[in-house]
Amino acid sequence: MIVTLIVICEVGFWVLLAAGLAARYLLKMPRLGLALLLCEPLLEVLLLVVTAIDLKNGAEPSWRHGLAAVYIGYTVGHGHRTVKWLDGHAAHRLGGAPPPVGPPRYGMARARHEGKVWLGSVTGAAVASGLLLLAIWYVGDAGDTQSLKGWIGFAWRAVGFHGLFALSYVVWPRKAPEGEPESPLTARDRV
Repeated sequence: MIVTLIVICEVGFWVLLAAGLAARYLLKMPRLGLALLLCEPLLEVLLLVVTAIDLKNGAEPSWRHGLAAVYIGYTVGHGHRTVKWLDGHAAHRLGGAPPPVGPPRYGMARARHEGKVWLGSVTGAAVASGLLLLAIWYVGDAGDTQSLKGWIGFAWRAVGFHGLFALSYVVWPRKAPEGEPESPLTARDRV
């Protein structure tokens, strides 16, 4: 049931996102579009409540509950950036706005950008870990919580790998090709 709900929440995220952007730019109803976009966090709240109820009703803690926590953490850490990125592209394609500026491609500006994305992963892992620790506390000694503890390790290993990837941009920054400027905008202007 939990995995099905995760799939429903993911599909719901994209449906609400598409409906919000369509209302905003195609129907020229920005308030309705904003309302639809603001409904997206309710999906994560629903998933959290159903997961807690499932555990409360005596379900054995499993990988499904861990996956739900990691999914919620990922959405908290990266959901806003995803919505902002898609909103910029929808504003350009559907609303006549100028094309959105992409992330910097070279030098330390790119390294700063990758560091900010990595901080989203850190936020997601922290949220997932907090939810998993709450679930472990909630279940207590009544059930086997090893699978939930394993998801905490998984989340932080993913953060570690992502951190190494982001750090590679600091250690080996890409240089702009001859004649191309390093970066016309700073990373602060782009994110």
